[in-house]
Amino acid sequence: MNLTDRRVVITGAGRDFGRALAHHFAGLGAEVFLAARTLEAAERTRGEILDRGHGRVHAFACDLSDPASIREFAKAVGQRTDLIDVLVNNGARWLEGPDFLSASDEDVADTLASGGTGTILVTKNLLPLLLASDGPDVVTMVSDCGVPGAQHPLAHEAYYAAKHAQRGFTEALSRRLRPQGVRVISLFPPDFDSSRDPLSPEWDTTPRGPQDPLAAQSLLNCITFAIQQPRDCYINAFHFESMCPSVTGDRHSG
Repeated sequence: MNLTDRRVVITGAGRDFGRALAHHFAGLGAEVFLAARTLEAAERTRGEILDRGHGRVHAFACDLSDPASIREFAKAVGQRTDLIDVLVNNGARWLEGPDFLSASDEDVADTLASGGTGTILVTKNLLPLLLASDGPDVVTMVSDCGVPGAQHPLAHEAYYAAKHAQRGFTEALSRRLRPQGVRVISLFPPDFDSSRDPLSPEWDTTPRGPQDPLAAQSLLNCITFAIQQPRDCYINAFHFESMCPSVTGDRHSG
């Protein structure tokens, strides 16, 4: 795999799966544009990538719950590049709640804003750069909580609402942008194993048998596979069947 000709934007890149995405795409040669809620978090990931010898990496602050922050982020990316080939909407806040009344109003609003409104506004503000690409892809990490009828033992109702908003948005966006050559790809994973550091030796020895939890590496493989297909191959979504009890997955913003 070689992505040296691709320019990739990743939200929520400061930690967890977003950080793994950043290292994965940089390792394949892509120029990566990393966003996290704080510039410090994005710079940490950028520094790790630079230390590995990959020089084409940029860091930005982007608070997905703040429209002004998203606009400033998109403007800053546009000052660094004239096009984007891949946007990975990864950032979104996880909200846990044993019952509906357990979350504060502020937590509910922030969860909906970062996961729902934030995904929409990042895509909207970066769309001109995507349309400048010969092969633009919008990839969104949704969740099985965005699938009708799905149940999660820990997720708060506001998290379900945010993920259903992402699903509805990406379905509508796919129909709207298909005539312009933009592929919209959504992933609906259950909890997955993101416990291993992508820079550690354990990363390459993650158990990936039929009885093991879905691994973060498998999601990376799915994304890479989809964006490398010829443009007549339009993979709309990846749905996964969970064979294991819930694991500590990546449900957090960057």
